Amino acid sequence: MGRLAIRPNRSRLTWLRENKNTQTLTKRTLSQHRKKFPNPSPDQKLPHPHRSSLSSRALSSMDEPVAVVDVVHTIAMGLIDYLFPHPPVSNLCAATAAAAAPSSPDGADRISCLPDEILCNVISRLPLKAAASTTALSSRWSRLWYSVPLFFADTHLLPSDGRITHPISVTNAVSRVLAAHPGPFHRVDLSCSIMEAHLPELDRWLQLLAAKAVEELVFVNRPWPINLRLPATLFSCTSLRRLYIGVWRFPNTAGLPQGSTAFPHLLELGLCCVLMEDRDLECIISRSPVLEILTVVLSQNVVRLRFVSHSLRCVQLGFSCVADLAAVDAPCLDRLLLSDIWATEGRKFSTRIKIGLAQGLRSLGYLEPGRHLLQIGTTTIKARTRATPSTMVPSVRILALKVYFGTLNEAQMLCSFLQCFPNVETLHLKSDKADELNNATGEHKAMFWKGAGEIECIKSHVKKMVFDEFQGKQSELAFIKFVMERAQVLQKIDIISTNASCTTLEKNKLVLKALDSVKPASKNCQVVYSTHALLEEGGSLIYLVVILLSFDHRGLKL
Repeated sequence: MGRLAIRPNRSRLTWLRENKNTQTLTKRTLSQHRKKFPNPSPDQKLPHPHRSSLSSRALSSMDEPVAVVDVVHTIAMGLIDYLFPHPPVSNLCAATAAAAAPSSPDGADRISCLPDEILCNVISRLPLKAAASTTALSSRWSRLWYSVPLFFADTHLLPSDGRITHPISVTNAVSRVLAAHPGPFHRVDLSCSIMEAHLPELDRWLQLLAAKAVEELVFVNRPWPINLRLPATLFSCTSLRRLYIGVWRFPNTAGLPQGSTAFPHLLELGLCCVLMEDRDLECIISRSPVLEILTVVLSQNVVRLRFVSHSLRCVQLGFSCVADLAAVDAPCLDRLLLSDIWATEGRKFSTRIKIGLAQGLRSLGYLEPGRHLLQIGTTTIKARTRATPSTMVPSVRILALKVYFGTLNEAQMLCSFLQCFPNVETLHLKSDKADELNNATGEHKAMFWKGAGEIECIKSHVKKMVFDEFQGKQSELAFIKFVMERAQVLQKIDIISTNASCTTLEKNKLVLKALDSVKPASKNCQVVYSTHALLEEGGSLIYLVVILLSFDHRGLKL
């Protein structure tokens, strides 16, 4: 499988399961963040948080703005830790190797007898301190370390407890390492320095990274301010293949030469809690001719993204305010993944999502029929929109929708949305809870689905349906019956309840007994009911990305 964005390993999936909402995430990550950043001494006082457009909205109704901004930053740090690729080497490997390898009985140095190629391979897998210490062994070992492509994470410079008690010492050490090693730099992770206090070093670091052909860069600004602008020197790092930046203001692209290529080799771009103008994001996409993966999470500003790219395969947006998203011309786009995006003015307005030329699109979601305006080609999909070839995306095989089944309007919109994707084989539905907007449209009766017409993908193509966050409502049950009675090739329905209390479980099981009387159109249909125990392999944060699409995580992770 090609390089995509997430490897569902157990530790990260467990993190997802345990952080089912922002409140839980905040409590957990705030505690972890403060362990790394203890209260500074008076002479090390951290700069006051800048109230950016992101944090200002959160501050408007709060009594302790500084504390809230700290929480916003902490949430960003938690998402960065989850989403961004971890260093390929760990501080644990040196201690593990020392404990596992007993000394030779005769005292002979057999390791030095190995050829340079093998020794270089060994050194490249060591954390920085252990790798650099090999230079003291002999002139041969010194030459070897300087010839190995550098894998460097500044977290390897921290004490064993991982606490950043003296950030300036970490910053100085980073400067020495980047200057001393001749390169090339295969992978550099920088996340432990307070960059506002070291702006000259910031520009110098980027110059060194560019001169020494850095291929992969993870650069996170902590702890504040969250709108500190990265120097335009970043664009001189033309050797970059993977770039992940967090809690920065993106450089202004206006200074780039007209028609020039920004990142000729860039394959992956991840942005978390980044302040970035729409024109700059579109410019980077259009000037990165081989870019395959774009991830935007917790954007500091409203996202309006129109992209034209013949290389993009995966676009992921999450935890951001999105006004417009348009795949104008993206023939290679395979996955368009959305998680917890909202419109510009709360829920009074809708996010417009346009699918233009995207003939390779296979996985799409979460779309929200009640909050997203879906436009296919030149047609905006509305309730009772008649399906025509110009309003269909036949390439989509995996579709995820978030629906409030309690209103007639959303039920009608759900039908219209499904008609647009006639060849869906795996359908994921998340049941939304009622809110003031939904209640204003009026409750819809379960009878609607008895009179609903045929939907091509349900009738002929859907093999698996996952119904997440089942609440036991009759409107939800009516839709499940509708699918069972019409889906001719359906093999399995997973019904997942979010509330594992005994009362809720018993209530839902009683509701589901009504399915016993349904005569399914498919003889092989199996219905499985479970609680969140099933979500050992997923969670609310990018649930679709992790379990449904089986992403590869080479070395990120919306």
